Amino acid sequence: RVLAPLLIAPAVIYIVLAVGVPFGWAIYLSLTDAIGGSLRGSWVGLDNFTGAWEDSNFRRALRNTLIVTFASQALVVVGAAILSHYLVREFRFKWFLRLLIILPWATPVALGTIGWLWIFDSLFSVINWTLGHVFGIVDTSDPPQWLGRPNLALLAIIVVHAWRILPFAVIIFLAGLASIPSEVDDAAKIDGATGVKKLLYVTLPLQLPIALVALLFGIVFTAADFAVVYILTAGGPFNSTQMLTTWSFAIGINSGDLGQGAAISLYLFPLLAAVSIAMLFFAKRAQVS
Repeated sequence: RVLAPLLIAPAVIYIVLAVGVPFGWAIYLSLTDAIGGSLRGSWVGLDNFTGAWEDSNFRRALRNTLIVTFASQALVVVGAAILSHYLVREFRFKWFLRLLIILPWATPVALGTIGWLWIFDSLFSVINWTLGHVFGIVDTSDPPQWLGRPNLALLAIIVVHAWRILPFAVIIFLAGLASIPSEVDDAAKIDGATGVKKLLYVTLPLQLPIALVALLFGIVFTAADFAVVYILTAGGPFNSTQMLTTWSFAIGINSGDLGQGAAISLYLFPLLAAVSIAMLFFAKRAQVS
């Protein structure tokens, strides 16, 4: 009765101070007309939320958030399923390959994104050089402007997010594979299920609950991320790659409208809450079945 609450108290206090207090303050600011330089304002109710929704830039940021989040996680799930399926096998230098896969997760987000900024650079892009000089499918005198065109910039952001989350998903998939009894593999071999058939009809169904957990974390990490978009494009060109996080920063901090900036950021909460509840529900159903 005493020891259990005492042991869990530091974690509860930390969550309340680090998450609960800022979250409560953001709710308060979203209901006021607070501006930069002041943390107080007059009560305006839901005007900040309705005003944000009427802004075309906000709707574009919401659409981009959904596109980037789900497109990148689709790449992550497919890539993690394939990589984990082959990483459980024994081969030479497997430890080195695992090290290379885990590096993006161990690298600081800002540092890794700066590396991608050089990779997509308009003048020094290694992608453009490879496509132009090695494969000859890109005109080196007029190479693609990866971060200068809206569609290409959004694609670049999706790729970077997938690269960043993939190691985490691979580790979770490997843990799921380790939990599958060896008798299942033996039965699959006897029935003639090998390679892609074994992956689709045996491995993935057994990994579904843990795959949903990996997908849930990936969605939360991607939708709530600020650094990747801010470093790569800062929301450009012409606000075409704004996410909810970067647009709330632009309105709340750069423009000084703290109330509406807080309201924009809070649009993420019901979205992520709904996704989390749905994912946990399906994970429980898959586990029970």
